[in-house]
Amino acid sequence: MSKRDSGQVIAAHGRQYLVELAGGETLLCFPRGKKSDIACGDRVEISRPARDQGAIEAITPRSSLLYRSNEFRQKLIAANVTQVLVVVATEPGFSFDLVCRTLVAAQAQDVAARILLNKCDLTDKLETARQALAPFIALGVPVLELSAREGAEPLRPLLAGHTSLLVGQSGMGKSTLVNALIPEARAATREISEALDSGKHTTTHARLYHLDPALPEAGDLIDSPGLQDFGLQHLTRGEIEHAFPELHPVLGHCRFRDCRHDREPDCALRNALDAGQVDPRRWSVFRALYQAASS
Repeated sequence: MSKRDSGQVIAAHGRQYLVELAGGETLLCFPRGKKSDIACGDRVEISRPARDQGAIEAITPRSSLLYRSNEFRQKLIAANVTQVLVVVATEPGFSFDLVCRTLVAAQAQDVAARILLNKCDLTDKLETARQALAPFIALGVPVLELSAREGAEPLRPLLAGHTSLLVGQSGMGKSTLVNALIPEARAATREISEALDSGKHTTTHARLYHLDPALPEAGDLIDSPGLQDFGLQHLTRGEIEHAFPELHPVLGHCRFRDCRHDREPDCALRNALDAGQVDPRRWSVFRALYQAASS
């Protein structure tokens, strides 16, 4: 058996993965077998059947895995993330539902999350955006206001020591943010595209960048493609309940142990909603996720 090397997946396209080895070398790798469940950020063991090509033999146990799912399929986003950064902007308008679902996904993986409000130089739109974020702020979700076009230095200290995942809709300014933090990201993207021979299609997959290759403690940043939805069909009803911190004080207090929080009498969660303790928009997302859950 050939000697195995260890490395980290820094980009992907289809069944091709760019793996960064311990010494900094990058190698195009392919998975063994037909099924591929490898994500950007995964730490892997590879063999080298050819000098310029590797085979992924094993995935090291993950500390976290962020992915989307519906009744038909699942799509991996990133692995071994320690912090999720939800990027929204003053313009265009952002989806409250998507922000909520992203925070639920992070909570379910026990991963810290914060919101980045970008394009704050558009001051006439700023107060409206702040009001839209008020329910999250009330829950204690940290919000950082910045303008990536004017620089992202206020964010840099919050990235140190983390593998941070950027998540957001298209148009929120994620690419501008990445380029402000890592000017060489454009060059790195071109190199990844050439290595994967996939041109513009690499923009549909997550990519990992080192904030400072000479200082590992500076942290890593994973840029993910723009999302329009965030299915969480894989979560159980119990996981969904616990992913909404505003519901924690009343969980287990419904009259019926198998309460579905719909029309049952003396539902503690609905009582909290009626008492104004739960934001109606958050409740709508909770109900949609709860109804879609399989168990």
